[in-house]
Amino acid sequence: MNTPNLSMAQDRRHRRAQHYMDTQQWAAAQATLESLVQLAPHDARARMGLANVMFRQGQLRAPTEQLMHVARTPPDDVPTMIELVRGLFTGGATLAARACLSRFTAIRGQPAHTLAEQSRLWWMLGEIGESRSLIERAIAEGADEPDAHLQYAMMLQYSGELVAAREVLEACLRRWPLFGGAAMALANVQKQTPDTHHLDFLHAQLARIPVGSHHRDDNHVRAEFEAALFKELDDLGRYDEAWSALARSNGLMQALNPYDAAAEEALTQALIGAPAAIAAAASAAGQADGPIPIFIVGLPRSGTTLLERMLSNHSRVASAGEINDFQRQFLWAADVAPAGARALAKAFERVGRIDFADLGARYLKQTQWRAKGHPYYIDKLPSNIQMVPFIRHALPHARILHIVREPMDVCFSNLKAMFGNVSAYSYDIDAMAHYYAQYVRQADQWRTVLPKAMLDVSYAALVQEPEATLRQVLDYCGLELEPGCLSPERNATPVATPSSVQVREPVHTRALGQWRSYATQLSDLQSALDRHIHAMRFRK
Repeated sequence: MNTPNLSMAQDRRHRRAQHYMDTQQWAAAQATLESLVQLAPHDARARMGLANVMFRQGQLRAPTEQLMHVARTPPDDVPTMIELVRGLFTGGATLAARACLSRFTAIRGQPAHTLAEQSRLWWMLGEIGESRSLIERAIAEGADEPDAHLQYAMMLQYSGELVAAREVLEACLRRWPLFGGAAMALANVQKQTPDTHHLDFLHAQLARIPVGSHHRDDNHVRAEFEAALFKELDDLGRYDEAWSALARSNGLMQALNPYDAAAEEALTQALIGAPAAIAAAASAAGQADGPIPIFIVGLPRSGTTLLERMLSNHSRVASAGEINDFQRQFLWAADVAPAGARALAKAFERVGRIDFADLGARYLKQTQWRAKGHPYYIDKLPSNIQMVPFIRHALPHARILHIVREPMDVCFSNLKAMFGNVSAYSYDIDAMAHYYAQYVRQADQWRTVLPKAMLDVSYAALVQEPEATLRQVLDYCGLELEPGCLSPERNATPVATPSSVQVREPVHTRALGQWRSYATQLSDLQSALDRHIHAMRFRK
C-alpha cells in the first residue's frame, strides 16, 4: 500500500474509532484502534486512543504497554505529551513517565502555560525541586492564571518559605478575590492572630457567592471560603462561629461528594480474605538488593508526616514523600484500572493470581531511585494500611510503621481538613465514624493474622516521649538514634502534605485533645464511633 492510501486508510479508521468513543461503544472502538495499530505501528495517536479505551474498560496492563511503546519515541505536541506522562504514571510506569517529562522539560523556548503544566506534572511525580524551578520560570515568563500562582505559593510553602508563600497568596487574592483555593491556602499558611486574620475579606467574598446555587462550581468555591473561615476563626478561639463555618463547608462538600459506605464495606470484606489467598499464591518474594523501603501507614491526619520528618532527618534515610507506587504496582499485577474503592476490591479478589515476587521487583524498580544514595527510603502513604499483607508478601524485607492516634482526635482532624473532591468520608460525622470503623477492622485483622507485619507507633507517645518512642521505631528499622531525628523542624527537605506548616515546628503536644474545643458539637461523633465500631466487631 502506498503512503497516500495508507494515510487515507488511517484517517478513515481514526474517524470511525472516534465515533465509537463518542458513543461509548468501547469494544468496537478497541477493535478499530487495534486494527489501526496493526496497519500503522508507529501511529502514536492510535496507540494513545487505544490505551484510553482499554483504561475505560477496566484494564491496566495492556494500555500501559501501549503507552510504553509511544514513550520510546514520544511525540512533540504538548497535549499528547501531557496525556502520555499522566497515563504512564497511572499505569505505574514512573520511570518512563519521568524520562518523558525530562525530555519535555529540556525543550527550550516553551510558553509560560506549558511550563506551569510541567510543574504540576513534576509535583505529581513527587519531585518538588523540579516543580518549583518550573513554576518560577513560568511566573517569570508571565504565567497569568490563578492556578499557576497558587502552585508557586504551594511550592514555597512545601519548601518552608512561609512568609514568601503568604505574600504570593495575598497578591493572588488581590487579583482573583474569589479564588477559593488561594483563600484556603492563605488561612493555613500560618496561625492567624487578631492582627493578621482575613475575616473581613472572607465574609466579603462569601457575600458575593450564591447561596443554594445549582452550579457545582459555585458550591465548591463557597465550601472553600467557609473552610478558610473555619480555620481563621478556630485560630482565634471563636469556636462556636468556627464550627458553624465548618458545618456549612462540610455540608456543601458532602452534597458534592457523597460517601459510598457500601463500597467501603465491600473493600474491607475483600481485604479480610486476602491473607489466605496470598498464602495460596504460587510465589513469594525473597530478599532484594538495594535501598530498603520503610512504609508509614495509618489514617490521614494521624501523625504520619511528623514520623516521616523525624525518620528522614536520619543520615541513612531519605524520604520519597507521599507516593502511591505500591498500590499502582498492585493494581498492575491484578490488571485492574484505578477507579476508587470498588476497583480495589476487584483487585483484592484476584490476589491468588498475583506473582508477588514480580510485584515486589516492579515496586523496587520504580521507587529505589528515590533513595538518592541512602540505604533506606520512606514511602509515606496513609492508605497503604490496606496494602499491609501485600507489602509483607511482596517485600518481606521492608519495614512497616503504623501510626495510631486517639479516635476523636484523628476523626476531628479529618473532618476539619478539607481534602477537596476526595476523601468523601471526611465531610460527615456518621461517614467519618463508619470509615474509621473500617480502618480499625483492617488494622485488627493484620495484627491477628500477621502479628509481626507492622509496628504500631502511638502518636501520643511520639509527641510526649519522642526519644523513647523513636528509639523503638529505629530499632525496628535496624537503625541507631541520631540527635537530628528529635528535631524535625531542622529537616530542610520539602514536605508536600497538608501538615507542611505544622512540621516546621519542634515536636509539641498541642494537637492532643484538640477536639475538646468542640466537645458539644462532636458528641454525635463519639456516639457514631461507638455504634459503628460495635457493629463492626459484632459482625466479626
